[in-house]
Amino acid sequence: AMAEDEMPLTGVAWAAAPEAAPAGWTVIGVTVEGAAANLGKGFGLKSGGYLCVSSGRAQAPPGPVVTDVLVLSDRSPQPLGYTRAPEFPEPRPGGSRKKRLYVKLQPVGVADTAVVDIKLSSKSKTLPNYTKAGEIGNFAIWCKKGPVLKPVPKPRSISTGLKQLSLQSPDYGAPAAPCSIKRAASQHEGLYDTSNIYGLSAMDGVPFTLHPKFDTRLSSGSNALLTDLNVKSLADIEAEYNYAFVVEKTAAARLPPSVC
Repeated sequence: AMAEDEMPLTGVAWAAAPEAAPAGWTVIGVTVEGAAANLGKGFGLKSGGYLCVSSGRAQAPPGPVVTDVLVLSDRSPQPLGYTRAPEFPEPRPGGSRKKRLYVKLQPVGVADTAVVDIKLSSKSKTLPNYTKAGEIGNFAIWCKKGPVLKPVPKPRSISTGLKQLSLQSPDYGAPAAPCSIKRAASQHEGLYDTSNIYGLSAMDGVPFTLHPKFDTRLSSGSNALLTDLNVKSLADIEAEYNYAFVVEKTAAARLPPSVC
């Protein structure tokens, strides 16, 4: 795992003075040898100039990271994919720059490696595990790169409603409500017993009421509604829907024609 002090840098810039760096930016004030790291002469300034970096540890979600840093002369063309490093405060128009600082930024999801540290040293110094980005004045700029840890998306929290879902058969041992539909006869119990998925009929627990026109006819105490019903016996139903398959039986009994 990447150490806390090796988080990818999210910005590289330079400040005219240490107090000019905005909040969140760290000024590199000394070299590895302990000398003051004033880059003013290299930038063509009379007063001073200091390199500063931003680690962006407080960013959420993570933004672009620095994947490379270059120092080129003002006569060199700007490299493809690089941008000029910002200056604090804003550079004055027409200011002379003998050297220019370029930064390459890439999204975290695209970058495989990123700059995790920048150090300054004298030109004759060599820093192990660091890559030389260029020279400004009497100083050399070194970059250390490391792998980029891809952000892991947070798992979606399961809502309370989903947690309560279950494929087990619920317990319906409690007595039914007064308004629920009662099963009519014991011979129909097989349709709605535990052999089904939940052991329930589609009408269990469904409240109902009679249509007003039927309610009026019954409230009078008469049996007019019942007299309109034509009740058929099992024999009547079998006689009405009887089909003897006479035609089919006759056709099946015919012998196939003989083959001469």
